[in-house]
Amino acid sequence: MAGEERFLDQKVLKIINDYLKKNDLPDTPVTKYLYPHEIREKIDLAISREGCSLDDLYKAIQDYLEASVRTGHKQYFNQLWSGFTLPGLLGDIFTSLTNTSMYTYEVAPAATLIERFLVEKMGSIVGFKKPEGIFVTGGSHGNLMAMMIARNNAFPDIKEEGHKADKTLTAFVSDQAHYSFDKAANILGIGSQNVIKVKTDSAGRMIPEELEKTVKHYQEQGKAPFFVGLTAGTTVKGAYDPCDEIAPLARKYRLWLHVDGSFGGSVILSPQHRRLMKGCEEANSLIWNPHKMMRLPLICSVFLVREEGNLRNTFSASGTEYIFHDHDFAAYDLGPLSMQCGRRVDAFKLWLSWKYYGDNGYAELMDKFFDLAAHAEDKVNSLDELELMAPRNSVTVCFRYLPRSTENINAFNLRLREELAKSGKSFVNYGYIDSEVTIRLVILNHETEKEDVDRFFDNVISTGRSIEK
Repeated sequence: MAGEERFLDQKVLKIINDYLKKNDLPDTPVTKYLYPHEIREKIDLAISREGCSLDDLYKAIQDYLEASVRTGHKQYFNQLWSGFTLPGLLGDIFTSLTNTSMYTYEVAPAATLIERFLVEKMGSIVGFKKPEGIFVTGGSHGNLMAMMIARNNAFPDIKEEGHKADKTLTAFVSDQAHYSFDKAANILGIGSQNVIKVKTDSAGRMIPEELEKTVKHYQEQGKAPFFVGLTAGTTVKGAYDPCDEIAPLARKYRLWLHVDGSFGGSVILSPQHRRLMKGCEEANSLIWNPHKMMRLPLICSVFLVREEGNLRNTFSASGTEYIFHDHDFAAYDLGPLSMQCGRRVDAFKLWLSWKYYGDNGYAELMDKFFDLAAHAEDKVNSLDELELMAPRNSVTVCFRYLPRSTENINAFNLRLREELAKSGKSFVNYGYIDSEVTIRLVILNHETEKEDVDRFFDNVISTGRSIEK
């Protein structure tokens, strides 16, 4: 058995290739929309004392694939990531094959150099002259790290002595910001009620004048404003806060300026659309998730800081002599910059993909996403049954179906989305804009073409009409 399980055979390649080929077949559903009890009936979850054969193992893999959502399908628009790429898959495979961790150069020499190179490249693209950075487990992790660094910079003694300030720390984000800022405040002991939501305009962008007014208000109340988190690509509307207008306010009030570019940070790779990130070079930190617009396998997320030393000062700890040794390569050890100890090599798949597609390939991809989103917006405006719910900011189109014979539009659109998902024809998510349900179409699959967008709207219209009958 030991010999059998050590090497891959042709069955593995066949399973992978068959799965990928089915993504391209028009009759393949995005999801089979199974209920939990149905999945338990299809997959034998039991683990025996004796183990199982490789044939049984392959069957378990195929059962798993059959019950999984096909996120590489051209009709998958449900989350802020989509698609499949061979370089990304290869990166994940060979990352697991080498099975190392990113804390020291000694145990991950090539991976360490690759991660450092990517941090320098991405930091340079953002506009940071001497960037410091680390790969993390997602945007929420990066937002937490940014708030923690900001807190420690505002109160240098807090790392060792704990929070003793008389004033209440106060952070500011837009009313469209991700919920992870509230979670970060909870973890850090700041309290989620001290994350203040600043008003946004109709497009979903933070209003600079509202930020200044709000900061002044909390200062006058004796609070201690220390952090402002901007969003580059909000979750529902895909909006970009005006960093160039808010950066001067952050300097004026001595606030740490962080940009949550988890969703939309990759737009900076496009000369045509990077204007949306104007001013981000003045931020103190930025989180950027290549697993979204750059379509890397989850997780691939990079946290960048403008000035060296902030990561090391905040996240280094004592009692690490057993792992971080005093040797010629100590400066290459990444562990002291990280909140984690053990950390997966997520840099390799990004490096492989970027080498394959190049800067120009990714720039063209960003432009394609925007072109397809514009086409989707035109489709909404051309169809009498549909209504655009918000101005299109980037690659997200928010709309709803207008039924003829019902007063509860929200309930109708929730049902439409549910029926569409159950059919397996298209998979799309929804959100709320001013308490109104909006279907949120996000275009991030590099294989998606205009005919796929048209097919999506055909499915929406036919589903809506069938509900109305």
